[in-house]
Amino acid sequence: MSTEPETTEETGPGTPEMPEAQGAPGTPGAPDEAAGGGLAAEGGAGAAEASGAGETSEGADGGVGEETAESAEGPGPAEATEATEATEATEATEATADGAGKPELSEAAAELAAQRVERERIERRRAERDGPVESGAKLSGKAADLLAAVRAVEAGGKPASTVFAAPARPAPERAPEPGPAATAAAPVRPAPEPEPEPVRQERPAPTPAPTPAGPSPRTVDAVRRVLAEGGAPEALGQQAAVALGEGAGELLRADPWQLLRVPGVRPEQADGFARALLGAECGPQDERRGRAVTVWLLEQAALAGHTALEAPALTAALAQRGVPDPEEAVQSTLTEGEALVFEDALEEPGAPAAQPADDEEEAERPVRVLIALERYAMAEESLADGLARLINSPSQDGEETWAQVVAALSGGAAELARAVAGHGLVLHTGGDASRAEPAALLGAARDAGLRALAVCHTADGRDRLAALPPTRGAGVGTVAGLLAGTEGPGRDGDGALELDLLIVPDAPQLDVESAAMLVESLPDGARLVLGGDPALLWSAGPGRVFADLLAARVCPQIASRLPDPGPIGELVSGIGIGELNQVEAPGKEVVIVPVRDAGEAVHRTVQLVADSVPRAFGVPVEGTVVITPGHGGAAGTRALNAALKERLNPGPGRFGGFDPGDRIAYSPAPGRTLPGTVVKADAEGLHLSCAGAPVVVPRERVEAWVRHGWALTAHQAVGGRWPAAVVVLPGDAAQALSRPWVYTAFGRGERHLSVVQGAEGALPRAVAEIPAKPRTTRLATLLRPQSPMD
Repeated sequence: MSTEPETTEETGPGTPEMPEAQGAPGTPGAPDEAAGGGLAAEGGAGAAEASGAGETSEGADGGVGEETAESAEGPGPAEATEATEATEATEATEATADGAGKPELSEAAAELAAQRVERERIERRRAERDGPVESGAKLSGKAADLLAAVRAVEAGGKPASTVFAAPARPAPERAPEPGPAATAAAPVRPAPEPEPEPVRQERPAPTPAPTPAGPSPRTVDAVRRVLAEGGAPEALGQQAAVALGEGAGELLRADPWQLLRVPGVRPEQADGFARALLGAECGPQDERRGRAVTVWLLEQAALAGHTALEAPALTAALAQRGVPDPEEAVQSTLTEGEALVFEDALEEPGAPAAQPADDEEEAERPVRVLIALERYAMAEESLADGLARLINSPSQDGEETWAQVVAALSGGAAELARAVAGHGLVLHTGGDASRAEPAALLGAARDAGLRALAVCHTADGRDRLAALPPTRGAGVGTVAGLLAGTEGPGRDGDGALELDLLIVPDAPQLDVESAAMLVESLPDGARLVLGGDPALLWSAGPGRVFADLLAARVCPQIASRLPDPGPIGELVSGIGIGELNQVEAPGKEVVIVPVRDAGEAVHRTVQLVADSVPRAFGVPVEGTVVITPGHGGAAGTRALNAALKERLNPGPGRFGGFDPGDRIAYSPAPGRTLPGTVVKADAEGLHLSCAGAPVVVPRERVEAWVRHGWALTAHQAVGGRWPAAVVVLPGDAAQALSRPWVYTAFGRGERHLSVVQGAEGALPRAVAEIPAKPRTTRLATLLRPQSPMD
């Protein structure tokens, strides 16, 4: 179906497999058309729509160079580009400007504001770090060159040409703040003397801020004039102004490759734009191009789930993109402060052993050189700092209270409570049924007078947790609502949440930035329980927080023994260990529907949703979800949603293709999808009902934030469950399938699962042989100084 691969974890950290670079100016095979041709061909007047609004691939197989890595959901008409939805992060910023004054969008705006405050806090912490750190003397070759570059520039020293011509000299590097977790950064940073107790630094509370003003009309007009001169669609003007800020027009004229900062724009398109503006001055050797493509590749890696890239993988990707001197491009990017370099010790199983050096020197330790964008690098280090603080400073007060909590529970819930009573961080694993144990802990903790809260990934997860008897509907919320300040308790004068216990049952869906904000918001002495099913798809955003913590073994891990019930639970449990078993389904809880092609798959899916499932199981149409591997193709979400709309809610689609009664998927921020329905449309925008709450989407944001929602991708559906699920596997979906994808998709139905099967042998092969592709992250390394727990 030319299925757009959807799983972010499917991009590996090794040398990327990308198509040959086609846009390097002045290189053989480079397109000769001006930017207008390049951009218009890909996205036309809507090349802006080829941005985060496009479909994403939750894991482009192609590696860091692929433009289709999905980490968020959102519709987009730019079919040819199939750009990543995860780039809606930039669009969300723009949208908060456009949506000023609309209270219905305050949660998304407040979440973005909280993220900005957190990044400012991290920047202040880094500025307070004093004293150079002498390290890295054992490095040689490219690693030494990269380290010397970033150190010399950050020390306020030499220009790039001088730095890279001279021998490396130790100089201040952006090092983590001394503390229990910060000392984990590789051998380039000697560990400071341990402190008796972690001390929490004061920080401002990330309170919701007024929606920031967007770019001025003058700035947008200036950008549009420059775009027109370069032959690019003027429709990109608003997005470019948002991405580049005030003075964007002058910046684009001085450095046309800054167009790559606009979501959805590719290097070959930026090359055409640069040729039109610079003429003979444009060439593949231009250092501006090298820097821009380096940053773009790191952004693509983040969309695929990586928080950093190994230097060899990055330089290989640059070479494939037509950069003549990849090492120099990386060094220039580091010099300009657009990325950071790290060296992490290789201590994983199978890593080469340390090599002995001279008698008077310590043995050399093998390292890997990582390049990362600052926002993700600092978020990961902040998360490690916060986790170390929780691990090392559990409150010793309230022992009697915790004894009361333990006494009130039994079985797995009591085991979990005992671990939480003595530790600041506890991991809890299990399937959907295991959520009853943290729910019981939440109820008992609140009954004992503790300030306890549980937050889920989705509103559906929140409502299902609140429906469990131990919670009695109290003390539950969503991660997004807690970070935005619209759910949960207030904050104290130090900016910390007024909590004794925070439970996150959907921890596998936490990306590194959200996790950092949650952990940094907890006061000293608070307990944190991270729970969830490790077999599910990882987070849509960068990082693999839960998997890294499980691997690091720095805190107690409680495995639930509660099995998911029924034939669907039995089937999904087998998939989790790599076995696709036949299960007894006397009530037709699991049905396989074989199909020959994508057209038949669409026909049978509509038949199942509209007729068969309601008639056989009494499940209304709105109680069934359709899940397919991607958005594009003959059996992707767009084709399925078009067919389902025609059958279930036909209409003219006068407002951006939508009519009252349409099921929709609303994605106001990367990685967040809220199912809902269209209520009405007027001059104010599209009125939705999402999880029982009214939402108004401004007219200009409908294309970016709303798509039809009868059919979803697995990443859109994770965190929610429906009475019935129809999973569509067309014949050409084989490359998009993996064990986590199948496990996640098959587990969305509570009472019934229909599998529209056209993938034949690709399905059992994916379950048995294709696990989640690794992501390159640093969290496990940063946590290494913590004492491992057996």
